[in-house]
Parts: sequence; structure tokens; C-alpha cells
Amino acid sequence: MSTKTILLSKEQIQAKINRIVHQIHELCFAEKEIIICGIVPGNGNTIAQRVADQLESISSIKINRTEIEINKNNPLADKLKCPLRSEDYANKTVVIVDDVSNSGKTLMYAAKYFLESPIKAIRPLVLVDRNHSVYPIKPSFVGLTVSTTLQDHIHVEMNANKEAVYLI
Repeated sequence: MSTKTILLSKEQIQAKINRIVHQIHELCFAEKEIIICGIVPGNGNTIAQRVADQLESISSIKINRTEIEINKNNPLADKLKCPLRSEDYANKTVVIVDDVSNSGKTLMYAAKYFLESPIKAIRPLVLVDRNHSVYPIKPSFVGLTVSTTLQDHIHVEMNANKEAVYLI
């Protein structure tokens, strides 16, 4: 029988996103435009939308919102899908958003997609970082860092009925 431990409540998730938004603003205040790209499937796009909305409310930076579809289990099995063309993100800062970073594989393959054009910077953002990096990518923005065992699972629930992050 598995037990569920709440790591973040709805209010705590919102507080983490608020802090991250201010960190992005502080780091990117001189930018004219940044790309906020949520990873789907999963909650990456939901988090990206919230970050973009809040960033627009506190800054004059133009926010270009998009998403990237990736097969999280086997990124090489399917072609990554993103509606942006390379000229849309060339020479800009791209913030790639996912809910949980475990090995870094999903973030790495998403970042690789944007490296087809010259870009200013790639800034990964995760709500929860598990510290099990296998790939050479480290999130620039992290809501919560949790040291877990490989047997533990982090479940992020973000829908109209419930919002929470659980350790299972």
C-alpha cells in the first residue's frame, strides 16, 4: 500500500510560481521578448500559462506563449511538435517549463529542439526538482527541490478540482 504525502498545497504552488515569476523578471528585465514554452503532456503547459500571465501583469516584456509536445518516456520515438518556427525564437530567451525534473531527459530533448536556431538563452523551469540528474541540464528556476529515492514518485495534480504536489 502506498502512502501519499502532500509536498505542496494549492496555496504553496501559487507562492512558488509567484517567486519564480519575480526571479524571471529580475533575470530578464532588459529583454524585449521572451518565449515561455510549456511541455505537454503533463502540467508543464498549465504552469507555463500561469507564469506567463503573472509575468505580463508585472512587466512590459512581450511574452510569446507556446508549447512543445514530447514523448516523455521515449523522446526519440516521435518527432517533437512545437507551433513556433525557428525565426520566432531566434536570438531570444526561451523558458522551458515542466512540472517535475527527474533525470533531466525531457528538459534536455526539449532544449535540443530550440538549439536548431541561434538563441540567446535557454532557461529551464520546473515546479519540483528531484535531484536525480542524469543529463547535463539544470533548471534555472525551481519551485521546490526534493531529495527522493528512485522508488519514490512525485505526482502533480493541477486541475479545476484539485491542486497539489504529492510524494507517493
